[in-house]
Amino acid sequence: MTYLLADSLPTEPAGERFRKLVERPEILQLPGAYNGLSALQAKRAGFEGLYLSGAAMSASMGLPDLGILTIDDVCFFIRQIARVSQMPMLVDGDTGFGEALNVMQMVRAFEEAGAGAVQIEDQLLPKKCGHLSDKRLAPAEDMAAKVAAARKARKHLYIVARTDALEREGLDGAIARAKLYVEAGADAIFPEALNDAEAFSRFSREVKVPLLANMTEFGKTPFMTARQFGDLGYAMVIWPVSALRVAAKAHEDLYAAIREEGWTKGMLDRMQTRAELYATIGYHGYEELDGTIARSVLPETAPDE
Repeated sequence: MTYLLADSLPTEPAGERFRKLVERPEILQLPGAYNGLSALQAKRAGFEGLYLSGAAMSASMGLPDLGILTIDDVCFFIRQIARVSQMPMLVDGDTGFGEALNVMQMVRAFEEAGAGAVQIEDQLLPKKCGHLSDKRLAPAEDMAAKVAAARKARKHLYIVARTDALEREGLDGAIARAKLYVEAGADAIFPEALNDAEAFSRFSREVKVPLLANMTEFGKTPFMTARQFGDLGYAMVIWPVSALRVAAKAHEDLYAAIREEGWTKGMLDRMQTRAELYATIGYHGYEELDGTIARSVLPETAPDE
């Protein structure tokens, strides 16, 4: 099946589908996908939703995660992932690209592009990765106004409010902000960079909406499994940049091998075959939509390959 067939498209809006996934009793696992191919691979692995990370999008463009991307940049990623995977995704909206009117514009654009949920954070520009130090916080009332604006603009989009307040305001301050954002209309809260299980547990005891945990590598949060986060009261967990990190390391190894050895034969066991790639992207399904397109025949592989 391909997205070109109308009867293969979901009939429910992405936001409603995302909400239903969150409301199930088991924790919703949202691996990061940063392009259409990685989204299809996640779908083939059995996942039902995705996370689109600002850090991953920026890095894939060769840029740092400092709030440089525009709404149109992000919509390009949303469209390609939503189109081919038809999976509801949570999209990183950074600080909302401005104030209340900009947030409303972001919500409408993301929803029209195919997003199921948006995440807005309470940093000031230039924003930083949540696991870095010296982040600057917006006044809590200003962030609450952005959440309220997002709520007014959305048709179905699920709204996740992220707070980065732990470093500067402590756990009490982060919880107070979360409660204010819930009052303003957030559907869920993302407490960023919590650094131990007790902090995660206390947050879930005091903030009575679905919560999202970030299991990023090389950060402040200790490694925990999805089940452990679920046991601590969390409804969602993301692995935002993991896929890109693995792919980027593979790129480094490949380019080094070509440069040093002059060919790629030693890397074949680490590659998708042509047949595997075609199966992932549904190559022949597209061909079969039009009887005038001849089915492609894969080239025979040389005996020593």
